[in-house]
Amino acid sequence: MTQTSEKPQEQSMRVGIIPVTPLQQNCSLLWCTKTMRGAFVDPGGDLPKLRQALEKTGVTLEKILVTHGHLDHCGMAGIFAKEMGVPIEGPHEEDRFWISKLDDDGPRWNMEAETFEPDRWLEDGDRVTVGELELDVVHCPGHTPGHIVFHHAPSKFAMVGDVLFKGGIGRWDFPRGNLQDLVESITAKLWPLGDEVTFVPGHGPISTFGDERASNPYVGDAALEHGLPG
Repeated sequence: MTQTSEKPQEQSMRVGIIPVTPLQQNCSLLWCTKTMRGAFVDPGGDLPKLRQALEKTGVTLEKILVTHGHLDHCGMAGIFAKEMGVPIEGPHEEDRFWISKLDDDGPRWNMEAETFEPDRWLEDGDRVTVGELELDVVHCPGHTPGHIVFHHAPSKFAMVGDVLFKGGIGRWDFPRGNLQDLVESITAKLWPLGDEVTFVPGHGPISTFGDERASNPYVGDAALEHGLPG
C-alpha cells in the first residue's frame, strides 16, 4: 500500500490505498479494526499487490465493493472474488452493460478482465457492512449511469470512484454518461454530506468536499455561478 488514511474521529475504520492497473486506479482496502475484517473497493487488477496488502495488514477479506463498471475499477473483481471465496456488492444495476463488456474490453486495453455478476446490485439508500462498520450507498450517475459512492458517516469518509477528483470531475463522454447528471450527483448528493468529508477518488490524491467546493474549477461554488462546465 502506497498510502494509508485513518480518520481520528472514528478509529474503528482504517483505509489503505493501492494504485492498480496501468491507469493507476485507487483501489482501497478498508477494514474494521474491531474485527479485522475488510473489503476491497474497486480491485481492478494487480492482484499480487492486493494479496500483499492483506498479508501486511492481517485483514480477513469479507467482500468486494465496486463503484462502477469500468475496466480499471472492476476488471479483475470477479476473478479475485472467486479466488478468495467472497461476494461482490455493487455497483447499481444500470452499469450492467459495462460489466457485460469486460471480456471484450480487457484485450482492447491489453489488460486482464472478466465479466461477472455481482452478488448484490446496490441502490441509493442501501447500506453495506464490513465487519461492524456500516457504509451508506449513494447513487451518483453521470460518469456512468450506475455509479455509486460509499460513505462512512462516523468517519466523515467517502470512496467516490470517478465521480469527483481533486481539482476535477469524472468524464461524461462515455456511453450513457451525462454532464448534468454528474454535476447534480456532486452538488445535490455529495456536498450535503459535509465539507469535512475526506474522499478517496478513483485516481490521484485525496481531498475533502469542502476544499473542492472552494476551489474545484468545474463544480466549486464559484465555478457553478457561471454555469455548467463546457
